[in-house]
Amino acid sequence: MALYDYVGALRRGRRQYQASVSKGEYPYLPVLDQILSYTDIVSEVNLGIMDIPLEKVVGTKTEGRTTAFASNFMPLLSEKSEFGAKWAYLYDHQIKEGIHDPIAAYEFMNQYYVQEGNKRVSVLKYVGAFSISASVTRLIPKRTDDLDNRLYYEFLDFYQVSFNCDVWFSKEGCYDRLIKAMSKNPGEPWSEEDRIVFKSAYDRFSKAFHAFGGDDFDMTCSDAFLVYVELLGYEEVKDRMEGQIKKDLVKIKDELLLASRGSKIALVEQPEEIEETSDNSPLKLINWLRPFQAIEPHMLKIAFIHAKTAETSSWTYGHELGRMHLEQAFDGAIQTVSIFNADSEPEIANAIELAISARCNVIFTTASQMINLCVKAAIDHPEVKVFNCSVNMSYSSICTYYGRMYESKFLMGALAAAMSQNEKIGYIADYPIYGTIANVNAFALGARMINPYAKVYLEWSRVKDRDAHEELEKERITFISGEDMITPLTPTREYGLYHKTLDGSLKNLATPIWHWGKFYERIVNIICHGDFDRKGMKGKQAINYWWGMSADVIDVICSQNLPYGTSRLIAFLKNSIRTGSFQPFEGIIYSQDGHLRCEEHFSLAPEEITTMNWLTENVVGQIPAFDELTEEARSLVRLQGQTIYENMDMEESRENSGTV
Repeated sequence: MALYDYVGALRRGRRQYQASVSKGEYPYLPVLDQILSYTDIVSEVNLGIMDIPLEKVVGTKTEGRTTAFASNFMPLLSEKSEFGAKWAYLYDHQIKEGIHDPIAAYEFMNQYYVQEGNKRVSVLKYVGAFSISASVTRLIPKRTDDLDNRLYYEFLDFYQVSFNCDVWFSKEGCYDRLIKAMSKNPGEPWSEEDRIVFKSAYDRFSKAFHAFGGDDFDMTCSDAFLVYVELLGYEEVKDRMEGQIKKDLVKIKDELLLASRGSKIALVEQPEEIEETSDNSPLKLINWLRPFQAIEPHMLKIAFIHAKTAETSSWTYGHELGRMHLEQAFDGAIQTVSIFNADSEPEIANAIELAISARCNVIFTTASQMINLCVKAAIDHPEVKVFNCSVNMSYSSICTYYGRMYESKFLMGALAAAMSQNEKIGYIADYPIYGTIANVNAFALGARMINPYAKVYLEWSRVKDRDAHEELEKERITFISGEDMITPLTPTREYGLYHKTLDGSLKNLATPIWHWGKFYERIVNIICHGDFDRKGMKGKQAINYWWGMSADVIDVICSQNLPYGTSRLIAFLKNSIRTGSFQPFEGIIYSQDGHLRCEEHFSLAPEEITTMNWLTENVVGQIPAFDELTEEARSLVRLQGQTIYENMDMEESRENSGTV
């Protein structure tokens, strides 16, 4: 019986050998000694005896037995050889008693190379075992700027707290995202129970993922596990069995496909971009929304879910005005409901469930922190169209929407420079999240276009122990860009662009406007009058409706008391942006650190604008450190997925690479 199985393993080995040769690949086991001949090793660490996943055992330490195995560890020598007899003996031993003696292996870049025990590995791989006991020595390479090297050093940090060698991501920042999804802090040691529960949960997911066909996805099992945990929650999935995990994988397949394809975000910049073109064109993206047949407005029941109330939040107030506009635009044919104070995860989950229970078939959630629960609800209720107001979020099950507010900020910066009697202009921002940085930079570029010596002094309203208004007063700055809208319960005139003289008098000069009503009206029209297959973009690209002045959803209202020439200038710039003949982020742009961010005759791509994590050279101030933010601000930033802080840390680590 054992000899019969050796012949079966031999066939697998020879097939793999032929496949490798036909592709021009090395047909035998990789040899670690050869790899190390051109690698600087800075440290060796004895990890002791541990279980290692067999899928990560990829080669042998020395050349001695390498030609006896194909690259998949299946044998290549005849069944009549002494090698074949020893392999068959080990197979019998595994079937009757199991192989318990640990092998000796070296770990390098989170892969394992066998020093002693190649045949044991071969037998266990043949029978489909998941792991093998091994005495492991870790070889740590010198730190470099290579992506795999950077990923490995992130893995080492993760290993220090988890003692887990199974997890390997294909992108930077994922270990921190996983730790965050587990409600832990970076560097926080795990308890023994934490480690056991995590390893058990990951092993069950790994088996289910491979059985699901995960090997066909262009992602690691760990990449898929992170998507799974972020969508459904670690506390909810950590005890699930393989059967339930397989059912979950069916539900989130589109999200896995999107992640495996790089989590591409297609920014739909014009409402009229609804005609089908090539498969790769963003103009085909409305397919996400398209039903099979047209929908009449009276068939829609739309829920609006807000984090605050219209009385306490200018943001919520603006969206509520948009909801009222929507009802009027469709002459009352559309039924809408509003749910307020959904500010925590339990409140958001309850609000979404209330909307679905009320048979709402369209849900607009107006705060970016709701997005994870939106995706979860959309996966569980595919019959409901779910939207989230956010930018740079990559999910296939929902659609996101946001406005190009930076266009209006550019105009306000130009107006501030035109009106100011000196070179100092103030800007008060709230949260350092994607979109906000683009607004600051556009304002600064608008100011510099009018006055090349203009400096924009940046302050943050959500920083601890610092009063933004007082800081600007110290600089004797009187032209300031503040909050975009007023809150009904706390009215103030310090919003938009205003001139506050040193004696306290105040004049409002301009304010940016979100026409949320027109935004919602256009989206509902797309839902009602679509005619493409809604499944067309599932798993391919995430869709974000990113409309601006050209769609009439963003505007600037200026004071009627502006000088006539200044009014004409702002009107000219507004019309140029609206028609597309002028773009704020165009031409030579330098950041504070002296890096050239945009060259002459070029403009920044939409993706570069939405993911900005740098400030232009004429901004005085900085993006605050994460721990400088208020708790409310930190909570919002954490929920932005991959934040500007993570990207900034990555860039800094690359600049500092080359040292251990």
